[in-house]
Amino acid sequence: MKIESILLLLIMLAGTGGELCVARAMQATRPAEEFRPRALIRLIFRALQNGWMWLGFLLMAIAFFSLLEMLSLENASFVVPVTALSYGFGALGGKFFLREQVTRKRWAGVFLVCIGVGLVLIGHR
Repeated sequence: MKIESILLLLIMLAGTGGELCVARAMQATRPAEEFRPRALIRLIFRALQNGWMWLGFLLMAIAFFSLLEMLSLENASFVVPVTALSYGFGALGGKFFLREQVTRKRWAGVFLVCIGVGLVLIGHR
């Protein structure tokens, strides 16, 4: 497998995995009582006590540094659209990891994004 393929997978899977972990941590954290600095700081400290938050940070850092490397190897006009496949992973993660209800319209939208990514891939080189 080429390094570019590995990096794209890392960007999409680690990035989406990180977002899903952060979402799980925030769902387990009691929301701020009001939108004021003190309440928001308390919310942040509560969220940082959740292990899912730290795993999310780690995965998102892996995705970010993989993106930096990928952008040194390929054009942004290719990399950015292809990483939109992460929307598919996000919808799957929302359904199975976070147990969210994903409507047919949302699945249709994800499918259309994937078709667009397919067109970008076909036109690559």
